Amino acid sequence: MALRLTFGEHTVEVGNEDKVFFPDAGITKGDLVRYYARIAGTMLPTIEGRPVSMKRYPDGIGGGSFFQKEAPDHFPDWIERAAVRKEGGTVNHAVVRKAADLVYLAGQACITPHVWLSRIEDVDRPDRMIFDLDPSVEDLGVIRAAARAVREVLEEIRLVPFLMTSGSRGYHLWVPLDGGEDFAAVRRFARGVARVVVARDPDSFTIEARKEKRGDRVLIDYFRNGYAQTSVPPYAVRARPGAPVATPLGWAELGRIAPRDITIRSIFRRLGRKDDPWRGMARRARSLAAPRRRLERLGG
Repeated sequence: MALRLTFGEHTVEVGNEDKVFFPDAGITKGDLVRYYARIAGTMLPTIEGRPVSMKRYPDGIGGGSFFQKEAPDHFPDWIERAAVRKEGGTVNHAVVRKAADLVYLAGQACITPHVWLSRIEDVDRPDRMIFDLDPSVEDLGVIRAAARAVREVLEEIRLVPFLMTSGSRGYHLWVPLDGGEDFAAVRRFARGVARVVVARDPDSFTIEARKEKRGDRVLIDYFRNGYAQTSVPPYAVRARPGAPVATPLGWAELGRIAPRDITIRSIFRRLGRKDDPWRGMARRARSLAAPRRRLERLGG
């Protein structure tokens, strides 16, 4: 019998709920779907109104996967689509607006939704800037140092960075913006920030995209700040053993919480005892005009 979850006027029916998606932890497809149903109220503000790309695992993390941008024709009519331009045409992305949308995607074996840095209402102008700190070696000390180094530069130019575990190998820093500039301008700005970070400690950090040229240095990845690029949002499950969750952190937690420490089995205990470290993010959105002048003085 299929799992049925009802959200107001919408019912999501999920087949194969007992299929094991995370073999090491015995976590099933039904567990994943119930997780997204329960986390939806917390997660929706971070993804609402953004084009979504889906990383789908029909047989769980032990099977094959594929990345899907186009919302299939069989998706229900109540899931919004957004026609977004691409080279030579358009892509009809799904757009999450409500809990039923998020749960339906999970029922389609989308373990990890990836979202744009802009909203469909103004798809060319991002309201987020993101730095993905990608370690070349398994060294939590250096990746934490990278997070602090990026934070230092951002705060010097009077932007407000927010910290998140990636749920995978590193940490992400999110910076709320006022949506006043296009992707090209935001990416140039992010590159300038990354260059300042690297210039201050070139032995530890790099902006070299090619792995063979990084050595043991941490990549200060600003490349996601481009049109049609996506990022893992807060509270998304990652396709890794144990079902880790990308989780917002306070800066004081950086030294004690590793990127995969929080899972779908522990996240709700955390939410039950701790205030949201990202509360008030929207009020911290800034224009890049004055920070750009400060960044230029730093050499970025």
